[in-house]
Amino acid sequence: MIYALYNPLAGNKTCEEQSRKLNELYRDELTFKTMTDIDYAGFFAALDSDDKVIICGGDGTLNRFVNDTRGIDIRCDILYYAAGSGNDFLHDLGKEKGEPPFMINQYIKDLPSVTVNGRESLFINAIGFGIDGYCCEVGDEMRKKSDGKPVNYTSIAIKGLLYAFKPTDATVIIDGRERRYKKVWIAPTMHGRFYGGGMNAAPSQRRDDPEGKFSVVIWHGSNKLKTLMIFPSIFKGEHIKHTECIEIVKADEVTVRFDKPCALQIDGETVLNVTEYSAKSSAKVRQEKQQAAAAT
Repeated sequence: MIYALYNPLAGNKTCEEQSRKLNELYRDELTFKTMTDIDYAGFFAALDSDDKVIICGGDGTLNRFVNDTRGIDIRCDILYYAAGSGNDFLHDLGKEKGEPPFMINQYIKDLPSVTVNGRESLFINAIGFGIDGYCCEVGDEMRKKSDGKPVNYTSIAIKGLLYAFKPTDATVIIDGRERRYKKVWIAPTMHGRFYGGGMNAAPSQRRDDPEGKFSVVIWHGSNKLKTLMIFPSIFKGEHIKHTECIEIVKADEVTVRFDKPCALQIDGETVLNVTEYSAKSSAKVRQEKQQAAAAT
């Protein structure tokens, strides 16, 4: 049996419509279920090992799925069909929207975690803090007022750089080493290369990194004009040439503390008025899980 689980809110509320296209590929074998109120423990307990589950949605949908199924023993194949708006996970794997579903069990098995306001969760792509979080905040407001039109995050970012967004000083602690930064524009932690709807923030990052580390990107110190001039190059990953204002560090643990509240985004989902986040790499999360199991 093949089940297609779709997020009705993904893809500017077009996810169900996009997911129905899978009928052309699977025909009578496919059963659709909304992810709105599914009991995952009961759902997976009732499946056979040769059943297949297709997750239909975007990055936020994947994030919600891996957190809602955390601790559940999933023994069947999990596939992914991109029906979201950003699709950074898809791009990171070198795939395009509209391609047939593909298996993702290996990508959702070991994931990094982030703690914000005392709440810990897993993430698929990245945590954004700074103008990237600001873009998600503004985009959410625009989406509430629009009639389903796509949100242009690049336009929001440029306008933010010109007028609305003000950088802040920050304390960043990477694997126990603390440093202060002036005028921080972005301070994301990257499990994959892409976030924010196509920004290649960490070109050398690999989600299958043998060491299981993530990349911490710190864009700091540049004035508004210089930041605006460099910003478009982030979509091709060429911003890393500007080492005078951009640092990328591989790490297992990071804490980023801003001097004033900012919006933060986790795989595209916005958290408002945040001053600090802490993250642990997939290797660190796995190590702590093994230690906890050995202690019981």
